[in-house]
Amino acid sequence: MMLSNVQSDVEKINKKFKDVEERRNAIIKGTRDATILCSKAIVSLHSHKKEESIEYIEKAKKLLQEFKELGKDDLQRYLYIAEQEYVEAFCLFSIAENSIIPGMKSLDVSDISYVMGLLDCIGEIKRMIIDKIRAEGTSNVNTLFELMDKIYGIIYPLAVYDNMMPGLRKKLDVSRILIENVRAIVTEEQRRTRMIDIIEQFEKKIMANENSKFE
Repeated sequence: MMLSNVQSDVEKINKKFKDVEERRNAIIKGTRDATILCSKAIVSLHSHKKEESIEYIEKAKKLLQEFKELGKDDLQRYLYIAEQEYVEAFCLFSIAENSIIPGMKSLDVSDISYVMGLLDCIGEIKRMIIDKIRAEGTSNVNTLFELMDKIYGIIYPLAVYDNMMPGLRKKLDVSRILIENVRAIVTEEQRRTRMIDIIEQFEKKIMANENSKFE
């Protein structure tokens, strides 16, 4: 039959793409669930619920491991967003615990996901700093500020590879804005705190002088 080879090959192609489509749909659903879990982990962390946060992170990790096998090489890109969220959540948890930020290998994520997730983490560090300023003033925020600045500095040289990591330069630009915004907030708050201290000292001095007149 003249078309026997064509018929056979088209059937193979159809089977191949059907498999890819089924895996793609499963990955999209699974990674969406993992992304939601990571978002919940970050919210819990900001609410000082660390045990709840790590539970969400571990659940997300299991989902990613499950769908990583489905992704293989041809569908790897569908894992990027969920992996980024996972990197962001896990690294933020490490920062909150004052422990070493994990590397790409230990997190078992792609290089793109690792870099993008770290940059996303800068925005969450800013939130931690703002919360600390509200609760404690500026006395304990310098370490966090230096950390977000160093993360940016370490990743910045990769900006030349924006064509291979689409969106990298934009994330770097956003991160730079966040860092400068935090710098301005911390500087202004420290200035305000010093002014309050000066006023209080001046008021105490006046009160002491007034009291001495009646002695």
